Amino acid sequence: MSLQVSTTPEADAQIRTIDGWWRENRRASPDLFLQELDNAFELLASAPQIGRSYRRSSVPGTRRLLLKETRHHVYYVSVDGEVRVLAIWHAKRGAGPPLRST
Repeated sequence: MSLQVSTTPEADAQIRTIDGWWRENRRASPDLFLQELDNAFELLASAPQIGRSYRRSSVPGTRRLLLKETRHHVYYVSVDGEVRVLAIWHAKRGAGPPLRST
């Protein structure tokens, strides 16, 4: 069974920003970020428990999944039969992103 994957407005904005940066600065592989993100969304839809628990979040049940090629984390929760992506954050940014469930 596959769950629906949705994104918060904050995650949507982060995706647009990261994709824009990636396309401008990684000309040899401009589609890599979106391809890797799409693959991650497919994986989360079928196996939402695959990510590691992220205990520093104020949102209960937050997990994160590393995008190995682009070094971004996908922060998400699995609630009410869907996977809700809260944020996309680069692994080297130090502290994690501010997270909200909506």
